[in-house]
Amino acid sequence: MTEKRRSRMSAEVDFERDGKQTGFIRLFHSVHASAYGFIPIPVVVIRNGAGPTALLVSGTHGDEYEGQVTLCNLAKSLEPSQIKGRVILLPMSNFPAALAGRRTSPIDEVNLNRAFPGNPDGSITQQIAHYISTELIPLADIVFDLHSGGSSLRYVPSVLMKTNADKAFEKRTFAAMQALAAPLAYVSEGGQGTGQDQTLGGEAVRQGIIALGCEMGGAGTVNPTALHIIERGVRNLLVHVGILPESARIAGEPTRITFVGGADYFVYANEGGVWEPCVELGDMVRAGQLAARIHTPETPWAPPAEVHFARDGMVLVKRIPGRTVRGDCLFHLCTDAPELMAG
Repeated sequence: MTEKRRSRMSAEVDFERDGKQTGFIRLFHSVHASAYGFIPIPVVVIRNGAGPTALLVSGTHGDEYEGQVTLCNLAKSLEPSQIKGRVILLPMSNFPAALAGRRTSPIDEVNLNRAFPGNPDGSITQQIAHYISTELIPLADIVFDLHSGGSSLRYVPSVLMKTNADKAFEKRTFAAMQALAAPLAYVSEGGQGTGQDQTLGGEAVRQGIIALGCEMGGAGTVNPTALHIIERGVRNLLVHVGILPESARIAGEPTRITFVGGADYFVYANEGGVWEPCVELGDMVRAGQLAARIHTPETPWAPPAEVHFARDGMVLVKRIPGRTVRGDCLFHLCTDAPELMAG
């Protein structure tokens, strides 16, 4: 269960007040250069009376930018008069990582999306996870954690959810995911809502709250196509939960439903060196097909190591840096599953 002790972090905004508020969540951090300083995590609250609450989060990994831009744009454009209920925006949830443009915090090297439910007495990142778990998630009717591939990966822009043993809850989650009107969605198995899932979405599900995610582009850049998809998706999600009116819905193409399974969906480097991809994002591949060659320019006469796909599927993710070491993920696949949530 989520730790119930009160966080020492404090917000400059009043989550129960109507109107549009901007400010910071103060995470006190005493260091040599600032004895009584705090880390200022920006937060925006837009509220108009009673109604559902959406918690929209980005910057969980600091080098993933499409979500941060989406929430910045929403913070400037969304007004209380347009909505019913409440929208909470946390565009730089792991502020130290986002400021540094890194996946993990430069202060404690902890991955926020592997730190939930957090610890009020732990490291900086664990304290952030605890505050989100105990102060923000309980306010929400739906949680949307916006991700992309970061510096090391690029995704085919996609939205995502995980399966759940509670099939009624799973069906509601699937309906919310479809409402985003993204061209591609993938469903993965297990974990979310269990003690083993230390992600933000996993913590939301443990608290009985619908959680969605997305992977929008990546490569340490802002992908315009992905940005369009996710900005449309956020608006449509707010329509779906009743915060925005139906007239605000933005039509999209039919969503292609896919599935991501276990180890055979992933391709890892078996040696270190410079890797040569033999396929591209979105390609359909077959089991046994050559995925990549890994060259060693230090010994250019040596034959390259080869890695192959273990199953059929579509290339959903591709590694970005040209250098690789043994154990790096080079690709992962998804498989079409239009029947996945039938009935």
